[in-house]
Amino acid sequence: MFSQELKIPQERVAILIGKKGQTKRLLERKTKTKLLISPEGSVLISSEENIHCFDALPIINAVGRGFNPEVALMLLDEKFSFELIQIKDFAKNDHDLIRLRSRTIGTNGKARMMLEKLTGVFVSVYGKTVALIGKVEDNELARRAVEKLLKGAPHGNVYKYIELQKREALM
Repeated sequence: MFSQELKIPQERVAILIGKKGQTKRLLERKTKTKLLISPEGSVLISSEENIHCFDALPIINAVGRGFNPEVALMLLDEKFSFELIQIKDFAKNDHDLIRLRSRTIGTNGKARMMLEKLTGVFVSVYGKTVALIGKVEDNELARRAVEKLLKGAPHGNVYKYIELQKREALM
């Protein structure tokens, strides 16, 4: 028996479990694992084979970082990957962290939605992180775009950069 433990934010536990445990059971069935979830956010993943624990880990991590479980389940497809960017790596202090988080989300979520639309990647800004779920090659472009935003590049320039990179990839 193999096991892996991780911690998710306490407020995401209910989402991971789902109504009457439906999400938890779905995850267990799809990943061939058994999940033991504490109310505090500790998640113990166990399985007969280590690879199943390895498959479940990014899905649970993604739910913990603010993704809808249906989006997180896309990670079962090997074409998709999960990326986590620490906003604090770009912030000088707590005030800067809040400002950078806001920059990434944009007014009424516009910047986040534009990133999703232009890159084809799901973006979640949660706590001190920006998480990405998408095809591996798209995630790389989305990561570079988010990093440019966090380094202070104007939103319009970042969007143009994405469009240019997409155009070059087609050639």
